[in-house]
Amino acid sequence: RFKRLVFALAAAMAAPCALAQAAPARAAVCVACHGEGGNATITTNPILAGQTARYMYLQLRDFQEGRRSDPQMSPMVAGLSRDELRELAYFAAQKPKPQNFKSDPAKARLGKAKADETLCTMCHLGGFAGQNEIPRTAGQHYDYTVKQLRDFKAKRRTNDAGNMTSVANTLSDADIENLAHYLVGL
Repeated sequence: RFKRLVFALAAAMAAPCALAQAAPARAAVCVACHGEGGNATITTNPILAGQTARYMYLQLRDFQEGRRSDPQMSPMVAGLSRDELRELAYFAAQKPKPQNFKSDPAKARLGKAKADETLCTMCHLGGFAGQNEIPRTAGQHYDYTVKQLRDFKAKRRTNDAGNMTSVANTLSDADIENLAHYLVGL
């Protein structure tokens, strides 16, 4: 019994180490910009932790194939195989950490009202958890969210078959800021 207990305890203690080692080697490169476990501290970079695996894979493919462009990301994924891109779904299983950004409660209320009005949860789901090809936007950085919505509105980002572009066209700059205040607090 004692040996089984010691073995079980050793196995339980080793489990977190095994999980930490489960990160693909490619993920170590991502950490420089997207933070440990995909929790970016650079607020203009997206938080990958908890993002849907399918969405991440498709975005990486879009960077590779020129449907989406970024001076840092496009070259980083240029030579990766599909299997290497799939390995980066590792970040989907990581837990997003709370943000340091302090949302303005009045702006967040206006952002929620705008989200309700534009039916954002039809695609992003309740709690903005995302699904399949639709990103998780809950808890995403304020700066990143504002930039993406502005890019959709200005048609600088068009890799979504026009869905977000048509929604973003209805948003004012204040709406975009209010939505970002709302989403970062979820």
